[in-house]
Amino acid sequence: MAEKAEKIAVIGAGAMGLACAYELLKNHHQVDIYEKDDRIGGMSASFDFDGLTIERYYHFICRTDTPLFELLNELNISETLCWQDTKMGFFYNGKLYKWGDPIHLFTFPKLGLISKLRYALHIFYTKSVKNWESLDKQDAVSWLKKWLGEKTYQTLWDYLFQLKFYEYKGNLSAAWIGTRIKRVALSRKNLFNEELGYLKGGSETLLKALEKQIFAQNGNIYLNADIERIMIDNNQIQGVIVNGEKRFYDKVISTIPLPYIPQIAPNLSESIINKIKAIHNCGVVCVLLKLRSPLTENFWLNVNDPTMEIPGLIEYTNLYQKTESVIYVPFYMPKTHPKSKQENHLFIEEVFGYLHRINPAFSKEWVLATHVSRYEFAQPICTPNFYQQLPPMQTPIQGFLMADTSYYYPEDRSISESVKVGKALAMING
Repeated sequence: MAEKAEKIAVIGAGAMGLACAYELLKNHHQVDIYEKDDRIGGMSASFDFDGLTIERYYHFICRTDTPLFELLNELNISETLCWQDTKMGFFYNGKLYKWGDPIHLFTFPKLGLISKLRYALHIFYTKSVKNWESLDKQDAVSWLKKWLGEKTYQTLWDYLFQLKFYEYKGNLSAAWIGTRIKRVALSRKNLFNEELGYLKGGSETLLKALEKQIFAQNGNIYLNADIERIMIDNNQIQGVIVNGEKRFYDKVISTIPLPYIPQIAPNLSESIINKIKAIHNCGVVCVLLKLRSPLTENFWLNVNDPTMEIPGLIEYTNLYQKTESVIYVPFYMPKTHPKSKQENHLFIEEVFGYLHRINPAFSKEWVLATHVSRYEFAQPICTPNFYQQLPPMQTPIQGFLMADTSYYYPEDRSISESVKVGKALAMING
């Protein structure tokens, strides 16, 4: 028996919301998408950076990103997917080391042979894990120390955790950290070559293809449309209030960050609201630079240096080549951190000092353009037993579903996971 066509509102026009709407339209529903920004894309949205169209926040593709590959094929844009050999560096206590393959691991002078063997064994073990349930119950720090030992953990992980998760660093799910290791480890051609992907034209290529299909199937996308309230009556969805106007729907699907939900859906049960409030997030202040010359040969550079308050940086044009070098320098921090309120120019000046420390030849004369992006809910903090902490996608309100990047768990944030969760939302009958 064919599913009854419904009138559905999707809140949020990021990759998850667009993928959800696309799937709903294929099943002959009537779909309106509401986005409070002036463009589609969410964290994958692009902007004009001094004449260069580029994402506000960096993205890359791994060999394991099957949901994304399937969607690219369905949209007939698979030919835009490109692969590039990439390199990794490690800036440790004032010196830049090559990193990311067995040779550079075993020539790294700051760890002993046993530590290096334990590190390599841990990578091989983690990339073979298929069921993450047992690791969901473990904390990442204890898990890493058990495998690597205290010194290796302090050298490779502690500073990164401190500058990404702050007071939450001792309460992270081992499964969540493990899937990050596995995703990148499986995106290698062999032991010595890492290979990552990108789309010609960037994430905008996928977003525009989804937008085109949504319009072709008579879907609507409303920009600058902030949902003020989700209307609920007798435990049943009625619709939404947007810019002061009531609009009626059979179903409402939210893909915006969960922390916004209690404000726009106060009729939710106290137990669901408490679950939402128990999930913590880190924000990001991301400095974006365009330089005349490359800083290093690395796509990503991890940092463990007491004089530098960043866990690393991404030299994006060592993946997706452009005329000039483009570098992302993210400062992750909870919104409660005093530094999160700091003015943009202070972050930029701080980064200039870091770049000179990494490459002493760097000077401000290299800088062609700068930009700072901020996002309050960039990273959910996934703690042990996170599966049990997540509220259900299908809420107790009939016709109201919700998800955000927390539901990628145990996987890390990626456009592929956005596509996967968006499709899952569209398939729920509730």
